[in-house]
Amino acid sequence: MSKVSNVFWISLVIASAFVIWGVVAPVQLGEVMDQTKAFFLDSFGWFYQLAASFFLLFAIFLIFSKYGKIRLGSDDDKPDFSRKTWFAMLFSAGMGIGLLFFGVSEPISHFANPPIGEGGTPEAAKIALRYTYMHWGFHAWAIYAVIALVLAYYKFRKKKPGLMSITLSPLLGERSKGTIGTIVDVVAVFATIFGVAASLGLGAAQINGGLNYVVGIPNNFTTQLIIIAIVTVLFLLSASTGLQRGIKYLSNANLVLAVVLLFSFLILSPTGFVLDLFTTTLGSYVQNLPSMGLRLTPFNEEQASWIKGWTIFYWAWWIAWAPFVGTFIARVSKGRTVREFMIAVLVIPTLVCAFWFAVFGGTAIYFEYFEGANIAGQNLETALFYVYDLLPYSGALVIVTLLLITTFFVTSADSATFVLGMQTAKGDLNPPNVVKIVWGLFLSASAVVLMLSGGLSAMQTAIIVSAFPLTFVLIAMSFSILKDFRSEVPGKKPKKEKGKMLKKEDKPDPSPI
Repeated sequence: MSKVSNVFWISLVIASAFVIWGVVAPVQLGEVMDQTKAFFLDSFGWFYQLAASFFLLFAIFLIFSKYGKIRLGSDDDKPDFSRKTWFAMLFSAGMGIGLLFFGVSEPISHFANPPIGEGGTPEAAKIALRYTYMHWGFHAWAIYAVIALVLAYYKFRKKKPGLMSITLSPLLGERSKGTIGTIVDVVAVFATIFGVAASLGLGAAQINGGLNYVVGIPNNFTTQLIIIAIVTVLFLLSASTGLQRGIKYLSNANLVLAVVLLFSFLILSPTGFVLDLFTTTLGSYVQNLPSMGLRLTPFNEEQASWIKGWTIFYWAWWIAWAPFVGTFIARVSKGRTVREFMIAVLVIPTLVCAFWFAVFGGTAIYFEYFEGANIAGQNLETALFYVYDLLPYSGALVIVTLLLITTFFVTSADSATFVLGMQTAKGDLNPPNVVKIVWGLFLSASAVVLMLSGGLSAMQTAIIVSAFPLTFVLIAMSFSILKDFRSEVPGKKPKKEKGKMLKKEDKPDPSPI
């Protein structure tokens, strides 16, 4: 344990206190978290909206800036992974479980209860997908891309430890290695724990929901606890094998299973309707992106509640995930240029997510609108399996889905233990297994505590609160890398005139006479 830092011990003590509180007094913890969530949503919704838009604008700026040719590493470094494997790894770590949990449930929820206008109409269907694209699209991946870029730049080009605090050295100087730096790293650790724990809770709930829907296994806390225990063993085994083996192979398996499920679902669904809906809603998403990304409704409490419960929650979730996903993406992105990195991380996953939600959500909307199915009346974790019952070969789809949820679960937790190990072991790219195991156990324990103290509501609270201080850190990181970029790519010098240079006495007289 000689490699661990003060951040490890401080974080461990606070995490232990949180877990003990949740076990001893889950009801009291739930009440405190509900009050805290209401305060942050009412007081700082505007802040999360502006922050998410800032990261998107900053990402677009970097793509078209003069800094695009800077390499994340030495000038002659080559990428460690092929583009296919690289994409699979960043995508699996970034949003895996959420795509399955919300693939049907979010679009159909927005269709029944849209942020604008009347539910259940063709216009509501378009709005539903448009807002779903926004929640999982450019804003989300811009947050990941910017933070991952900063971490990769300082790790591979500046040869500094892979810590959040180190990236602030251009702004803070030596103070980034002192108390301020420790606070920054502890904040990043807790945002990672709560962000990932929420996803693990969602994954356990959906696995349980699927097993209950298919074979009648009870859908309750005890079953979900057993699921978390089994998957914890699996991801700890994977984490102990290292990045090149466990996470790499699982990420590729995720990608294959996800592609099989996506296109099987597309073929079995009303394909023409889904593709038409995807095309028209993708265009309206891009067209309305600025206004949707900054939309708040101070004069309409009902619509304001919708934005707080969905949009603001998502911005906080992606910010909370940023240290985890950013560190992981940075770790596997050595050798990429700034422009290649930003385009790949921002654009490709956004398009894939949009297509995913169009296929799954569009199919659900079709059956709800044209066939009268009651998909909107299902629980979030069972809505997907309800749609399967309306399609042929539903048994095969269920099996593939449960496998995919499990592998996404393992990959996300596996990646998180690696990242938490790095953050608390002085930025070591190969943190000790014992550190990863400790954080793996605390991730699972935190997920259980959140489920005990309020389920999805408690998860939302943990994410929103932990994301608030982290947002300031991430914005500071953006200005920090910009400062170093400017020193690396100075402004253009005036070009020398061709031919013989004029001597000082030969220069033309600037006076008009």
